[in-house]
Amino acid sequence: MTFDHDPHVNGIGELLISSRSLSEYRAMFALTDNDLSLRILDCPGGGAGFTSEVSNLGGDVIACDIAYFENSAKKLAAIATSEADRGNHYVRAHAEQYEWTFFADPDEHRRVRQHAAQRFAAHIRRHPDHYVPGRLPSLPFADASFDLVLSSHLLFSYAERLDHTFHVDAITELMRVTSGEVRIFPLVEVGSSEAYPRLVELLADLRTRNIVGHTVKVDYAFQRGADHMLVCRRGLSTATS
Repeated sequence: MTFDHDPHVNGIGELLISSRSLSEYRAMFALTDNDLSLRILDCPGGGAGFTSEVSNLGGDVIACDIAYFENSAKKLAAIATSEADRGNHYVRAHAEQYEWTFFADPDEHRRVRQHAAQRFAAHIRRHPDHYVPGRLPSLPFADASFDLVLSSHLLFSYAERLDHTFHVDAITELMRVTSGEVRIFPLVEVGSSEAYPRLVELLADLRTRNIVGHTVKVDYAFQRGADHMLVCRRGLSTATS
């Protein structure tokens, strides 16, 4: 998923192809060791080091992203590095929008993101089969191909550019390819600390598709207000917390 550059939308321009580490994923999605033993889809995978790190631990992860369509491994490596810097520049310019606990300061943020980008670059060169091109809301996987689907910094992060129908269709598609659950983080838009305003309506629309979602507080604090994930399962009765 890409967008034309518009510095007035979210202040960040094009959708960021971000590089996050396994430690960030653990915190964002409340991942346990048992979770990491499952068949996992990371969508969008971007330039994250997650697939590399979990694979090196013996796990089974596939990353899926539109960025993988037309770019070689070499070009993707360069993109991940430059995007890590672009994301860090935004963070430095808007430091007041962030909590400096997970990262001590913008310098540490840059080091961690660049290291994740380097892991991604090395892994995609050696194991390109772990990186599958795809675009929501239509993914190139069979039903129930995975046990767990993770979706980071897309749906609600760019809510101003992705309409309500896209949100419903994208989550429906992510649910189609898992036999278990979908975890989505964060619930706030880039540049905001407020939760997605149509979340109640979204959950009601998902229930008409036999998908039940609830919010879960996570032990991760970086963007202000971004401390909950949305967990979706098929046909379970649960309340939003």
